Amino acid sequence: MPAAGHGIVEFERVVGRTALVRSLASSPLRLLTPRRPGNCAWLTSATLGGGLLAGDSIHLDINAGADCSAVIGTQASTKIYCSPSKLASRQQLHARVGDASLLVLAPDPVTCFADSVYEQRQRFDLMPSSSLVVVDWITSGRWARGERWAMTRCWLRTDIFVAGRQILRDAIRLDGSHAARMGRFNCWASVIVWGDRLSGAIDQTLQAVAAQEVPARADLIFSAGPIPGGMLLRIAGRSTEQVLRFFRRRLNFVADLAGDDPWDRKG
Repeated sequence: MPAAGHGIVEFERVVGRTALVRSLASSPLRLLTPRRPGNCAWLTSATLGGGLLAGDSIHLDINAGADCSAVIGTQASTKIYCSPSKLASRQQLHARVGDASLLVLAPDPVTCFADSVYEQRQRFDLMPSSSLVVVDWITSGRWARGERWAMTRCWLRTDIFVAGRQILRDAIRLDGSHAARMGRFNCWASVIVWGDRLSGAIDQTLQAVAAQEVPARADLIFSAGPIPGGMLLRIAGRSTEQVLRFFRRRLNFVADLAGDDPWDRKG
């Protein structure tokens, strides 16, 4: 068995569809395999208690062989509980995506409680013919209770390599001093879409976002820019539901590729 908090997942093409051929996890990490229509494999990660305590460390290794399609999601939002000792809660993900394979990472948002410390690092190793969709989003905390961007520290980093060459590093660091700068927004998201298989959706989304006017004091703001072989979207909304609706509208091509909508049962 893997070490505490570690998980190992392997996908392979079997009899014309993607199959989960290996799945191991140690507490507090749990891996679930919901059945969905189509030829895409789905995996849901969860943690005991619905979140991470100070000092918890999760590490997930994903290997997708050639000609696979897989969606990785979460059972619910990941709560990062307070850390009076300033000890960090950590999540790491390392995914290797084979030739002509598609990986979609579509978790629920991370919610950092007041005085929490959270560090997240994700690495994706792709082949030139791979395709990738990564959704990374966080909320301000329990804002209905007046708790907004009150974490001690939240550090998110995503690195993407293609054939061993790094093409992107997306990183953000937040702490309680950023609350005023976040203004009226309670949810922030970053979306990376990459690969020739997704080039039509990338071009269409870049054009649509560029053409859409965002009014002053809008409850939802967004931008999109090209990266080598793909695009990077940034979204900020006053509520999680508004950002979720943006995903459904602008990332609707994911449902066609995956055989189901990762966000259909959310919100």
